[in-house]
Amino acid sequence: MTKDRLKDIRDYYDVVVIGGGLAGLTSANVLAKRGHSVLLLEQHYNLGGLATWFRRRGGHIFDISLHGFPVGMIKSCRKYWTQEIADSIVQLKGIRFDNPQFQLETTYDRADFTRLLVERFGIERTTIERFFDTTRAMDFYDDQTQTTRELFEQFFPGRSDVVRLLMEPISYANGSTLDDPAITYGIVFSNFMSKGVYIFRGGTDRLVGLMKAELQRNGVDLRPSCGVDRILTGNGGAGGVVANGRTIACGAVLSNANLKLTIKDLVGYEHFDAGFVEATEAVRLNNSSCQVYMGVRKGETIDYIGDLLFTSVAPTFDSAALRALDGTSRTFSVYYPGTRPGSDRYAIVSSSNANYDDWARLSEEEYKEAKQRLIEATLGSLEKYIPDVRDKLDHVEASTPRTFERYTRHAAGATFGTKFEGLAVSMDLPKQMPGLFHTGSVGIIMSGWLGAINYGVIVANEVDAFVSSQPSRGLEPARSVRTEGAP
Repeated sequence: MTKDRLKDIRDYYDVVVIGGGLAGLTSANVLAKRGHSVLLLEQHYNLGGLATWFRRRGGHIFDISLHGFPVGMIKSCRKYWTQEIADSIVQLKGIRFDNPQFQLETTYDRADFTRLLVERFGIERTTIERFFDTTRAMDFYDDQTQTTRELFEQFFPGRSDVVRLLMEPISYANGSTLDDPAITYGIVFSNFMSKGVYIFRGGTDRLVGLMKAELQRNGVDLRPSCGVDRILTGNGGAGGVVANGRTIACGAVLSNANLKLTIKDLVGYEHFDAGFVEATEAVRLNNSSCQVYMGVRKGETIDYIGDLLFTSVAPTFDSAALRALDGTSRTFSVYYPGTRPGSDRYAIVSSSNANYDDWARLSEEEYKEAKQRLIEATLGSLEKYIPDVRDKLDHVEASTPRTFERYTRHAAGATFGTKFEGLAVSMDLPKQMPGLFHTGSVGIIMSGWLGAINYGVIVANEVDAFVSSQPSRGLEPARSVRTEGAP
């Protein structure tokens, strides 16, 4: 007998949140703490979106997505989540680069990058300081015509080695290219340059577990394995959803689903102005990713090779080559026992950017062969740093853009959301459809863990103001008595 995932569901909530990624979870938590009744619907059985994990036989736990975020994550988690979560965020101090242009290790902060650029790359300190100050002053209201390529040419003309050092990790973090607006690079880069790269100690399973407990303490109705079929409109705006075939009325809908899927599929273009539909159609999806998950056999150990290792045999940085089907550039995230206190296990996850179309066009047989080539190439690359790594592993598997599309339902498996123009469409959505809001990985400056949480807070504030100013606007007639727990 099929389990009723919506058992005891209410007929009405102040807010229905679609999607349990970091932005959706944070929005739900903020709104619940302000007294609103909140229902969160997640189509997958796990919460977290791309910030999640999976288990395999042999005691393996693999964290999904490249783990590394700025120090600002500590403040955001303390303010919008809990002190316990904030206290578990620790710095990764061993960031390594190994490519034909240079080999180095860094703490990946402004002081160390300044030292490296002066001592190893021969750049004048005044030039470096001006570059850092310029990127730190950027925000998304700035000029959008200057590209990242032009920004680098302004400060470091002809220095492809400097471009690689400064650009390659950010491309892994948010999918940006040299031809994207400079602000999409500068904002993310300057956040990392504050105090380096951080990770959540205890693994994503512990992080999401702590978030789930906090959401439940604040009264959020969490419903995993509940996909939303459509968003319902009526009474002048969004007033409910259909989930698992059941209608649920609400005062506002906040979508953490893919931006284009939300507008085109969950609502329908016929409910929007032609100009807005045109702008939505023009939004480009960002690229996707491939990952290879490698589990070290219990009892085996590996020597320290760094926390994050950016490795490539490509002669220079090239955004297209970074996404190529058989590319040579990848990042190794190494999970030592200290990453999960109390555990003696090691795991390694390789991440590489990818184009969805390269994988989608393959037949099933070609797809299997391509995944095996990905695994073999990854192991071959890793053998340079851990020569006997194959003997130490007892589990290896790979994910591709098709994997991400299947499990997250992101259009084209877009692990980095949309390109920059998606941000304006996301922010304008409630102007087109009152009561409908969107949060998530849009505009690429909002991608990544910290961006997702902070954008979730921004949109939660807008939802709070909207719901608090309205009578109940669900599909039912407006009511003067609010749901229990609401202000």
